[in-house]
Amino acid sequence: MRGISIFDPATEKYVSLATYRRNGVEVKTRVWIAEVARRYYVFSAGDAGKVKRIRGTPRVRIAACDVRGNIQSAWMEAHARIVSDSALIAQVREALRSKYGLLMRLTDVMATITGRIRRRAYIEIEFPVVRR
Repeated sequence: MRGISIFDPATEKYVSLATYRRNGVEVKTRVWIAEVARRYYVFSAGDAGKVKRIRGTPRVRIAACDVRGNIQSAWMEAHARIVSDSALIAQVREALRSKYGLLMRLTDVMATITGRIRRRAYIEIEFPVVRR
């Protein structure tokens, strides 16, 4: 692990998103992440387990990771929700395209061809405000 305790999700290529099953068991998934207006967003298949788990409990945590999902930073507690606003989704898609370039465009093309893009879920991740 790199010797860092916190990280900036906006600059990381991959983050590990930990969601929680109803029985409290944590499930980690490597995802792409982008920032829009000081909140962070990831995308997933709409019927994926992480989407179902977030609907059950908004508590999540994230950490920087490598392409294989090996954790590279300390974990940060956060809250997540499924985004339904189409204008915000358009901003999120553009932020992901801007950050990941051709790889995101190819991902979108393949999802469009297969019809999965219509079932895609966008997840907003927000960190609690720390009062001092």
